[in-house]
Amino acid sequence: MKPADIARARILVTNDDGIHAPGLEALIEIASQLSSDVWVVAPEVNQSGAGHSLSLSRPIRCREVSEAKFALEGTPTDCVLFAVKHLLKDRKPDIVMSGINRGTNIADDVTYSGTVAAAMEGCLLGLPSLAFSQAYSPDHPVKWGTATHHGAAVVRRVFDTDWPRNVLVNINFPDVVAGSVKGVRVTHQGTRGFGGYIVERRDPRGGTYYWIGYQPQESEIDEASDIAAIRSGHISVTPLHLDLTHEGMRRKLGAQFEAAPSETE
Repeated sequence: MKPADIARARILVTNDDGIHAPGLEALIEIASQLSSDVWVVAPEVNQSGAGHSLSLSRPIRCREVSEAKFALEGTPTDCVLFAVKHLLKDRKPDIVMSGINRGTNIADDVTYSGTVAAAMEGCLLGLPSLAFSQAYSPDHPVKWGTATHHGAAVVRRVFDTDWPRNVLVNINFPDVVAGSVKGVRVTHQGTRGFGGYIVERRDPRGGTYYWIGYQPQESEIDEASDIAAIRSGHISVTPLHLDLTHEGMRRKLGAQFEAAPSETE
């Protein structure tokens, strides 16, 4: 898709942090730099960690917030499906943009991320889809200006590339001011481990409840990974493939089952 085509595109913006999230406004700003036809369908409340989940056991409701901006009582995946299959069915979006998440979605994070899942849903529906996240440090303001300053240019460069239909693009901005960004690195998904833990608490009546905490594990960093790019002050651009098949293991299993008769035969 060339710059002139992007300018005429209908862009669907969504997120997982919810309709009131400042990162959503930042992404609307980026999308508006690319096209004047921008629609927003985002969760009514924060859906961080929702992953690629659908609301199959309860109804969802939609609230019009303002012109071309809607809040949905559902997950990020619900939002994309609702927009494409219902709200905008007569003139479907050409591009799906999800974010900007408060905090990175790199390495193992992408398997939990509602931000990435929304882009995944767009990809499954045959639409070019991108996920955006902004790194930040606790107790410091989030540098949304880094994403809004560089975001549109990065998107245009991505669309200058021959882009397979079953690939989504995951973009992470580093925790530095816009002028200190060192450039863009095209990276692969790193590995560091989720590092989840359980916190036990008691309510005033003595009942027990639990919080799932999040603390990424540290590991040796591959310099070509998304983790390394963010740590070094670069924008990370990672193409993610929807086909989860591990080809090496598939071939090994094929040889294994061909070598001896199956007990089920």
